[in-house]
Amino acid sequence: MASWLGGLGSGLGQSLGQVGGSLSSLTGQISSFTKDILLDGTEEVGELQVSSSRLREIESTHASQRLENERLKKVCSDLEEKHEAAELQIKQLSIEYRNQLQQREVEISHLKARQNALQEQLQKLQTAAQSAQLGAGVLPPTTTSASFVPVVRHHSSGFQGDDMDFGDVIWSQQEINRLSNEVSRLESEVDHWMLIAQSSRVQGTNNADQSEICKLQNIIKELKQNLSQDIDEHQHELSVLQDAHRQKLAEISRRHREELSEYEERIEELENQLQQGGAGIEITDHSKISDLQKNIQILQTEKLEDTQNMKELEDKVKNLNEKLSSVENENKILLNERELVKVENSQITQEYERLKSEFIKLQNYVAEQETLLKEQGKKLPLMTSSEEEVLRLQQALLDAEKEIMRLNTLNQEELQKKLASLQHKNEDITSASIEDTNLELNQLRQELERKENELKESITERATLTAELEELDKQNQETMQHMITLKEQLSKQHTEADSTVNQLKLDIDFERRKVSEVEAEKMEMSKELETQKSKMNHCTFALNDLHMSNQQLQHNIKDLQEQLKKSQDCNLNNKKEIAELKQNLKQKEEELSVSQNELTKIINQEPNSNSQDLSLKEREAEIAKLNKDISENKQLNQNLEKSVCDLKMENGKLLAVCEELKQQLHEAFAEKNKVSLEKDTMLEALKMEKGQLETELSQTEKRLLEQAQKYEQTIEDLSNARNMNTNALQLEHERLVKCNQERDFEIAELKRNIEQMEADHEETKEMLTTSLGGQKQLTELIKEKEVFVEKFKNRALELQQELEEYVKDSKNHEILRQHLEEKDKSLAAMKEENNHLKEEIERLKDQQSRSPPVAEPKTLDIITELEAEITQLHVIKNNLEEEIKLHKKTIEDQSQNTVQLQQSLQEHKREIDESKFQYEQMNVTHEKLFLEKDEEIKSLQKTIEQIKTQLHNERHVFQTDSSDLFQETKAQTLNGENGNEKHDLSKSEIERLVKGIKEREKEIKLLNEKNVFLTQQIDHLSKDQVGKLTQIIQEKDFELQALHASISSSSYRQDVLYLRQQLQAYAMEREQVLAVLSEKTRENSQLKTEYHKIMDMVAAKETALMKLQEENQKLSNRFESSSQDMFRETIQNLSRIIREKDIEIDALSQKCQTLLTVLQTSNIGTDSGSGGVNSNQFEELLQERDKLKQQVKKMEEWKQQVMTTVQNMQHESAHLQEELHKLQAQISVDSDSSSKLQMDYNGLIQSYEQNEKKMKSFSQELAQVQHRIGQLHNTKDLLLGKLDMVTPPLLMASSVSQASDIPSSTPPEIVSDASKLLQQELEQLKKMLQEKDVTIRILKENNQRLSDSMAATSELERKGQKDTDPEMKQIKGKCDVFQKSLREKDLLIKSKSDQLLSVSENLSNKENENELLKQAVTNLKERNLILEMDICKLKEENEKIVARCREKETEFRALQETNMQFSMMLKEREFESHSIKEKALAFEKLLKEKEQGKMGELNHLLNEVKSMQEKAVSFQQERDQVMLALKQKQMDSSALQNEVQHLRDKEQRLNQELERLRNHLLEMEDSYTQEALAAEDRETKLRKKVMVLEEKLVSSSTAVENASHQASLQVESLQEQLNLVSRQRDETLLQLTMSQDQVKQYALSLANLQMVLEQFQQEEKAMYSAELEKHQKQTAEWKKKAEKLEGRVETLQESLEEANAALDAASRLTEQLDLKEEQIEDLRKQGEIKQEMLEDAQNKLMNLINSTEGKVDKVLMRNLFIGHFHTPKNKRHEVLRLMGSILGIKKEELDQLLSEDQKGVTRWMTGWLGGGGAGSKSVPSTPIRPTNQSVFNSSFSELFVKFLETESRPNLPLPTLSVHDMKPLGAAGICNPSSTRSSSHTETTGSGTSRRPDANPFLAPRSAAVPLITPTSLGAGGSGHLLMKSISDALPTFTPLPVLPDASAGAVLKDLLKQ
Repeated sequence: MASWLGGLGSGLGQSLGQVGGSLSSLTGQISSFTKDILLDGTEEVGELQVSSSRLREIESTHASQRLENERLKKVCSDLEEKHEAAELQIKQLSIEYRNQLQQREVEISHLKARQNALQEQLQKLQTAAQSAQLGAGVLPPTTTSASFVPVVRHHSSGFQGDDMDFGDVIWSQQEINRLSNEVSRLESEVDHWMLIAQSSRVQGTNNADQSEICKLQNIIKELKQNLSQDIDEHQHELSVLQDAHRQKLAEISRRHREELSEYEERIEELENQLQQGGAGIEITDHSKISDLQKNIQILQTEKLEDTQNMKELEDKVKNLNEKLSSVENENKILLNERELVKVENSQITQEYERLKSEFIKLQNYVAEQETLLKEQGKKLPLMTSSEEEVLRLQQALLDAEKEIMRLNTLNQEELQKKLASLQHKNEDITSASIEDTNLELNQLRQELERKENELKESITERATLTAELEELDKQNQETMQHMITLKEQLSKQHTEADSTVNQLKLDIDFERRKVSEVEAEKMEMSKELETQKSKMNHCTFALNDLHMSNQQLQHNIKDLQEQLKKSQDCNLNNKKEIAELKQNLKQKEEELSVSQNELTKIINQEPNSNSQDLSLKEREAEIAKLNKDISENKQLNQNLEKSVCDLKMENGKLLAVCEELKQQLHEAFAEKNKVSLEKDTMLEALKMEKGQLETELSQTEKRLLEQAQKYEQTIEDLSNARNMNTNALQLEHERLVKCNQERDFEIAELKRNIEQMEADHEETKEMLTTSLGGQKQLTELIKEKEVFVEKFKNRALELQQELEEYVKDSKNHEILRQHLEEKDKSLAAMKEENNHLKEEIERLKDQQSRSPPVAEPKTLDIITELEAEITQLHVIKNNLEEEIKLHKKTIEDQSQNTVQLQQSLQEHKREIDESKFQYEQMNVTHEKLFLEKDEEIKSLQKTIEQIKTQLHNERHVFQTDSSDLFQETKAQTLNGENGNEKHDLSKSEIERLVKGIKEREKEIKLLNEKNVFLTQQIDHLSKDQVGKLTQIIQEKDFELQALHASISSSSYRQDVLYLRQQLQAYAMEREQVLAVLSEKTRENSQLKTEYHKIMDMVAAKETALMKLQEENQKLSNRFESSSQDMFRETIQNLSRIIREKDIEIDALSQKCQTLLTVLQTSNIGTDSGSGGVNSNQFEELLQERDKLKQQVKKMEEWKQQVMTTVQNMQHESAHLQEELHKLQAQISVDSDSSSKLQMDYNGLIQSYEQNEKKMKSFSQELAQVQHRIGQLHNTKDLLLGKLDMVTPPLLMASSVSQASDIPSSTPPEIVSDASKLLQQELEQLKKMLQEKDVTIRILKENNQRLSDSMAATSELERKGQKDTDPEMKQIKGKCDVFQKSLREKDLLIKSKSDQLLSVSENLSNKENENELLKQAVTNLKERNLILEMDICKLKEENEKIVARCREKETEFRALQETNMQFSMMLKEREFESHSIKEKALAFEKLLKEKEQGKMGELNHLLNEVKSMQEKAVSFQQERDQVMLALKQKQMDSSALQNEVQHLRDKEQRLNQELERLRNHLLEMEDSYTQEALAAEDRETKLRKKVMVLEEKLVSSSTAVENASHQASLQVESLQEQLNLVSRQRDETLLQLTMSQDQVKQYALSLANLQMVLEQFQQEEKAMYSAELEKHQKQTAEWKKKAEKLEGRVETLQESLEEANAALDAASRLTEQLDLKEEQIEDLRKQGEIKQEMLEDAQNKLMNLINSTEGKVDKVLMRNLFIGHFHTPKNKRHEVLRLMGSILGIKKEELDQLLSEDQKGVTRWMTGWLGGGGAGSKSVPSTPIRPTNQSVFNSSFSELFVKFLETESRPNLPLPTLSVHDMKPLGAAGICNPSSTRSSSHTETTGSGTSRRPDANPFLAPRSAAVPLITPTSLGAGGSGHLLMKSISDALPTFTPLPVLPDASAGAVLKDLLKQ
């Protein structure tokens, strides 16, 4: 109630406070508005802007007020709904409590009456026993019957009317029957002993001996002791049964609560019937009265439960009220937020509509402007600028239209974006146009008027709301009064229910158990949540892996781009070299031709020159060398062309790869942009929240001050309240004060919320404007991402489908398992019941054979009942066996499926092994390649070998650890399986099959997990490592090719030069440079290979770590599952033991009954004189002893099983502890190795990066060298050009004969001068050659391959040289010219030497870079230290995991409590079994003393039983110890599991944080770049806007002058509006005063309420006193009714006995009836079979008739024709009519033909033919007795009969028809559709079968064309009989057969005709 009052108060306070706040804000805004307008009257343009802004503010305030009104309405409606719901709940609760109280009172009265009756019976029996000393032994059974039976009845009464399960109902019914039988038996015993006592009184004590009396006294003592034990045991059984059935009662109580009202109505109706009806009604209503009694007993039992539930409900109501208040506050906050969102949406829609209207106006305005501009264009052609503006406006309008169309289609988010853009555009257009301002002013005026109207409406709404609030206050007052009354009622009920609290404490314990179960379920749910979280973590890891793969792809792209650049450079160089070589070839060919010509000339001119012979020989050698060089160059060209083709192919491949990588880059960039945008929005939101928090801090300070003031006020109110007199008034006054206080607080909070929401609204508007630009980009990204999302959805759907299939399979397996377990249980129960029933049958047979004839009818009844039960049990047994067969089949199918799955798993394993083998082969090949390429390098091998040794050692460590782990896991699984097998030793074959299936499923799951894991590993390794290795190989191939190309291009191209001396000069320097370069490249390649190897090692280590982590997870999961399985198995074992104990108890109780019956029979036998020994009973007792021994053996076996399980658990826990230690050690080792690896890894990364830089620098240097070589080639070309300039005059001399004098004089002088110089230089060069021969030898070794290929060509050229010896002399002349060029080349050589020095400096720089690489290695080591710090953090997280372990220990304690409960149940069951065993022993003693008197055997049996009991006790103690040990082991295992889980969680968290920080850094960088770009864009946009605004200012200056006049008019109108607003302010002030008056009235009404409450209390006291009196009267009436009902119950019991006797007779009759019904069903089945046979025959005959219809037999027609002439003339018409009917002539035509004698003929013929002429196309049916006999019958009919007899002689034997084959007419008609049709025809005609019921079915005309089934067209042809419709299957169906009559058919016909 406090929460409801608080909610009402808060609503009132909110409404009043918001009214006041809104009014004050309105007045303040209006006053500020007026001041601004009066002050700024001079600045007209400023006034316009101010007015528009103020109007917007008014709009916002109005909107906020409207929102407040709507919210208040919603609050009111919610409060009304809550009020109604509360009233309904209170009413229901009060009704339920009253009903329960009534029920409990009735129950108490019944129980008291019953107790009194039982006490009276006890007293009577005691007096009778004291009077009769001989019958002293009778007392114990009577006391047992008196004390024990009512308790059982009371217990069973609680279950009679319940809506339980079917099995429970059957069980309860059986128990009721058993108890009723016991009661009847005990009553018979009492009567028997009473008779004996009376007889003993009459006879006296003379007949009895004193020895017998002593024996009887001893027996009485023993029976008394047994009685006391029995009573204790029965009480124990009752407690156990109550515990067992309280669960069901708790479930059933819900249903009973719903049915209570129905039962009450029934009870009232029955009472009315009882009052109205007298004795006659009483007899009929016995069944109803019994039902009422049962209902009353049920209600009594429920009353005790409900009293406790009432207390619990009160507590729950209090808790729920507290929760309601908190939930209401949360709901209010959420409602406010939702309303704000709605308001924002409404504002957006309003803005959209306003913009639409403005857009339409703008369109009109633009159209007008276009017309004006056209007119102005005619007048002013110079106004071009205006036309451009018009075009711009049109384009803007078109854009706006397009955007409006998009707005209609897109969502509200897109609406907000595009509205902002439209606003900007519209503002631009409006600022350009002056008329728009006028339109806006008009709109503002209209909006002011509209908002004034809305204000008035809001005021009216507030008035209505205040009225509604007053009504709600009244309703609250009423509810308060009602609650006060309820509380007083509940207090009274509480006092009454205190007496029943002790009984209901047991229910509390049961509910606590339930709570523990619910907690266990919660824990399971939490575990499921944790698994889902782990899945989420895996998803996040997968996302992070994707990001990492993206980054790797980017790196790969960069590498490929660099390779592309290198390959392009190489291509360009190769092309240049090829072109140069071609040019050189051409030049050399030209030079050769020139030299040959010169040689010829020289030979002609100087044949006798001996000095030139030496030079000629040298020239020849040089020419041979040049030819070799040419051939080598050709081969080089070919090789280069091949390499160019290969490079082109590789370029194409690289381009394709680049395109793919570019696409991936684009996708990655799009994702990054999206993420960065989201982060920007998040940052902005955080900034906004920061501002909000600052504002909230300031507000909280204000709140504290306000609260302090309010607390002072509340203290004063409380002090006033204490002065009041009554306690009730004080409490209520304090509550009201608290409510007022809560309302005040809520009002203040709501005000603050409103202010916050307003600030949030403004901030969200700003956010929307800022986020518009970003959202456009997001939409594009969303479109791109939707494609990816669809792909992923398809993948997810496929995976989900597979998952669903697996889930279905698993569910089916679980269902099958459950079915199998249920069937096993039911089978066991059925077998035990069968055994019990067999024993009972044998016992009953023995009793029948030996008992006196008095007990025969009862035994017969029992036997019949037992036989019926046995038949039922046999049926159930057969059903169960069939179900077991089905389950076995399903198990076999599952085993086949498992075999198939194993085969598929083996195939997968093979594939995995093959893939592993391929992977290993690939690794081997790659290693070979690396070795081949790394053989050249030997400088840095020592350091690498050291690293390798370390890595190999670590690898071995990992391998050993992993192998140990795998072995341990295998051992664990084997141990677990062995443990499971040991647990399941006692189960049947089906349970073993189920266990095998479970184990196979586990194995399949494990194999699947391993499969997935291996496939993932192989994929990762094959994709990543193979890709890396291939890339490395390609890079090395490229490098080698580049190096070979560079070596070939640099070294061998200089051999192509004409002069070998230049080569010798360059060779040494070039070799040095190349040696240095090759060393550096080898170092780089070495470092690269080492880097890649170390990377592979790191990857291997990472995979090993991953494997270890996964194995840890698997171990933990297995450990959890194993612990859970152990718990389940222990619980199952305990439940199994409890069931066995129940079965034992039932068996022993039945044995007790048998022993009692034996006692009765033995007593009867001793009294009658027959004291024979019952040997069968003694044998049964011995069998029972054997059974007890077997049970003890079972207990021993179970103890051994438990001990084995405990030992297994100990072994497993030890294993687990060892594994934990190993894992911890491995983690420490792994952490150290990982730290070292990361150090090495980081150092290698830095060295790799530095090597890459070196490679780049080397490539640049190579390019420079190639460039210099090109320059040398150019200089060489220049020299050759000069030589060419020298050679032309010689050519001219030879060709032209006119100028022969000039050349002849010049050449010898030049040659002589040059030759001297050349000889000197040659000598110098020879010396140089001798020095550089050493270097040439090295080059020769490199060029051996080329020299071999050129050997053949060189020999051919030598042969040519012998011919060209004279030409060499000419070439020697040219050599003199070349020696001049040699001098120039020397200068170039000097420049090259300088360049070599620079190269050597570069090499020194490279060495410095190598030192830097070494420093980077040290940096990597430092990184490893950082990683070790991270490992320390992980250890701290391990400690947190330990804390979690403690939480898990608490869960295990809860489980231990449940186990303790189970053990308590076991002990109770064992106690019961002990008590029953003791009973059995006592009965055995009695039997043996009476029958044999052999005490020795009895003592022997007793000793054996005692020893067995002692063994059982010892076994119990051992079992308890074992259970304790089990619990301890489980606790230890759970602690270990928790530690492992905690470690894993820590690792996941750290990884997530790392990835988050990386992503955050990337996002921040992207965001900063985007912000910089956005700022630049904004600057450009703002500059453009400034330009536009400057242009607009010029245009607007003229417009302002025009607008000033209009503004003055508007000012006047605004002043008028101000006056109106001031009036409204006054009105609002009046309303404020009114509201204050209302507050005072409320205070007065509160005082009145308190007075009224006191009056109500006084009235209620009077009402309660009156109600108490009524209740007392009602209780007295109920007691009377109960007495009447008890009398009726007695009569009903008598009638029940009679009814039982009648039922026995009826059961026999029903058995006979069942037999008869079975016979009837058999006969029906036979009839149905024969009906089907007949239908087949009818179908066949129909086919025959269809085939033979319309055919007329010639013989018949001939006989008819002859008969026509033989008949007298009077009867010839009939013969003609017959012929006409056969021929199918219509009746009308026949009537026309035979119109003479119509009367007599037609009537007779219609009766004879049956109307066959009417459209019948077939021969009529049998002639039957005519209805109308005519005078002419005698002659023709006799002749026709003779004709028929002659014609119908039998040709074939007739088919014999049995009685069963015959059907009645109705059946035939039903079966055949044609017959139904014929019947309808008969009804229409009226002259058919209806007229001749005496038709003989065996008569038919002798003709072949007689229809065997009446056709559909026949009007009234057939009689509808069987033989007229179908012939049995005995007849052949290939020809139309006549239906032959019997031999006596003629006689029958004659008799009919005579009649």
